[in-house]
Amino acid sequence: MSLTRIKFFAVFALLLFATPLYAQIQSPSEFLGYEPGERFTPHHRVIGYFKHVADQSEWVSFDKYGWTNERRELVYVIVTTPENHENIEEIRTNNLKLTGLTEGEPTDNRKAIVWLSYNIHGNEASSSEAAIKTLYELVRAENEEARGWLGNTVVIMDPMINPDGRDRYVNWYNQMVGEDFNARFDAREHHEPWPGGRPNHYYFDLNRDWAWQTQAESKQRAEIYKKWMPHVHVDYHEQGYNSPYYFAPAAEPFHESITDWQRQFQTEIGKNHTKYFDREGWLYFTRERFDLFYPSYGDTWPTFNGAIGMTYEQAGHSLAGLAIETQEGDTLTLHDRLTHHYITGISTIEVTSQNADRVISEFENHFDRGRNNPDGRYKTYVVKGDNNPDKIHSLLTFLDDQQIRYGRSGTIKNTDGFDYMTQETGRVSVSENDILISAYQPQSQLVRVLFEPDPVLSDSLSYDITAWETHYRYGLKGYALTSRIEPSETASPGDFITSGITGFRGNPYAFISKWDDMKDARFLAEITQKGVKSRFSEVPFQVEGRNYEAGSLIITRANNGHLGSSFHEIVTSAAENHARSLYAAQTGFVTQGSDFGSGNVKYIDKPEVAMLSGEGTSSLNVGEIWHFLDKQLDYPVTMIHTEHLSRADLSAFNVLILPSGSYSDVLDDSMWSEIKEWIRDGGRLIAVGGANRVLAGKDGFRLSVKSPDDDTIENDPEEKLRTWSEREREAIQSRTAGAVYEITLDNTHPLAFGYGETYHSLKLNASAFSYLDTGWNIGAARPGAHVSGFVGHKAKQNLEHTLAIGIQDMGSGSVVYMIENPLFRGFWENGKLLFVNALFLR
Repeated sequence: MSLTRIKFFAVFALLLFATPLYAQIQSPSEFLGYEPGERFTPHHRVIGYFKHVADQSEWVSFDKYGWTNERRELVYVIVTTPENHENIEEIRTNNLKLTGLTEGEPTDNRKAIVWLSYNIHGNEASSSEAAIKTLYELVRAENEEARGWLGNTVVIMDPMINPDGRDRYVNWYNQMVGEDFNARFDAREHHEPWPGGRPNHYYFDLNRDWAWQTQAESKQRAEIYKKWMPHVHVDYHEQGYNSPYYFAPAAEPFHESITDWQRQFQTEIGKNHTKYFDREGWLYFTRERFDLFYPSYGDTWPTFNGAIGMTYEQAGHSLAGLAIETQEGDTLTLHDRLTHHYITGISTIEVTSQNADRVISEFENHFDRGRNNPDGRYKTYVVKGDNNPDKIHSLLTFLDDQQIRYGRSGTIKNTDGFDYMTQETGRVSVSENDILISAYQPQSQLVRVLFEPDPVLSDSLSYDITAWETHYRYGLKGYALTSRIEPSETASPGDFITSGITGFRGNPYAFISKWDDMKDARFLAEITQKGVKSRFSEVPFQVEGRNYEAGSLIITRANNGHLGSSFHEIVTSAAENHARSLYAAQTGFVTQGSDFGSGNVKYIDKPEVAMLSGEGTSSLNVGEIWHFLDKQLDYPVTMIHTEHLSRADLSAFNVLILPSGSYSDVLDDSMWSEIKEWIRDGGRLIAVGGANRVLAGKDGFRLSVKSPDDDTIENDPEEKLRTWSEREREAIQSRTAGAVYEITLDNTHPLAFGYGETYHSLKLNASAFSYLDTGWNIGAARPGAHVSGFVGHKAKQNLEHTLAIGIQDMGSGSVVYMIENPLFRGFWENGKLLFVNALFLR
């Protein structure tokens, strides 16, 4: 054998025997090239490390569950013993059988399931670093204690819920920091620019979206969550950099539906954390600030799905960077922050494993009680079958997403119930076609949370909005019944879709479409972008024996000759895309109302929409409007940065949206003069939410803030003797954290077309504006308008006789005042058509 061949086989043998060494799991520092905490790790490297560990370890499996808007991967890993991995599908389906959401009897192979969710707020960036360390320590061969926990426990880890927001922050920070960090607060690396890394691509706060699932990340994550239904869920966060660490138990108010066990075990988990924190002398607090009431958080939505849901809050946030000097003179480092999160994660797994049998049995009991003995006053929730079928379709689609069961009544029954529309309790009638949602079902707790008319607040100091009931959210009539009535017939969202062209023959004079739902709006948005010219009737009318309400769309052949033969195809194709029913009228002569050539049938100018964004605006509100136009209405908007507005050609637009913001530092008097001149030339300015405070009292704008009456308690000298300990409760007397109000509408005005005489709105703050003395008061909060949710007694008094929606003419243009944000968090379905009206029906 030649020397060359001998050398070849020697090298081959060396590589062969050395392979196990190269297959070892690398530590985070070996893989990344730096110790965790020395710098921020971008998304692709975090995912790379999780993939590396899964490739090298029988204890970890790696799965992709979706993509963000910016095409970053969403992934999770399952961490448990190799034996459990071999039977992981049995373990998963057994757990679903315990809930009753999947049929069948479970085997004895039952494991506790812990889900750890990291970095839902992108600039609360320490938790993804902690996830790296946690994963390594769980599977490191030398860590026998951690491996022991995994014998009876399955750990699911989502290392980065919000990759787009995190990379926005991390990439910015890495550009700002020098060779060494600067811990001084004033250093530029501690002050990220607008919009910040907290929200996702569309500037949504994903931690308010767990239940509503308006965002791509939330929708895709929820599908995986429902396949597992974990017993314990942790959502990792950061708070102000001077704060101690926060962990469970949570603060009051707890929603009344939360069970004794759910309260008890989160306390047990918290006590286990104190063992480690006390040993190290780390400061922490519990039972303050972070409550369990609003249902769309990363702790509450899992709780209402049967888990022990918890938020963990580490000091830091975007201001902390790699290190920052605290008010106590210490230096808080990224390493400190990730270490604290690592400890609570390990502690959560430990105490769950130690109590695995109890955790599993109580989880099963939770769903069993829901099926057989549900809590709460109301046992059946009714959605009237004569509601707008489009709205019923949207509701049922949401219920399917939440795994909530429903069906048709199938019978006629008179009983006692609470009427959501009248706010009264008395005799009500259930009809055959009504939709029934029984409390006797696996998701009973979630049903109660979403449908209870006015949930009880054990403490008015809540962290978020306090009302969200589903009938009000969708604008649906219905009842809450104290008696149990089970549906006798099945139903599905598809039952409420009707589409097609009626009366189509020859060359129709006009196509007619109703106008009372977002599906109608999407239809109009599509045909408008494709060049179709449309009209809407300002009055109700009857044509060829068919009745139509004011606001109905009239799409005449005469206006669309420029489209030739494609006109019919564009309109009918769009109707099919959005499941719209059109009537092909053969004449423009009506038997009641106004003929199609009347001045009461208005031409719809194509909206050319611009919106201010950037410094001075609320990124959350900008995101709500941007997402609505871009993803829900599918209509183009030009986003103009406030600092560029003075150089923008406003004449190219006929609609300008002013989102919530301050604007004082970004728009000077000359710019406001230019905006007013643009309005006078025919533009429409739409002020949303907090933007109205900017316009109130400004020259040329007729909006004014309403002051409390002189005889209110605010002028009582004794009020000045309040105690310091009551300062927060004193303050909330003049606030509302988010409540439902019944707004009286002038539905003869185009801004309110598609609505009845009232509209249920979310009142998001206590800002009160007087009725317009010049213009039209389209929506008003009258005495007794408060429906549900917390409102301080001073705020409630001041909000009587106040403007909710108004319009002021200014030259050839107009200003629309939307005092409340109808697009709040993308979930208040009942308000969206109001915004479309402001865009199109001018």
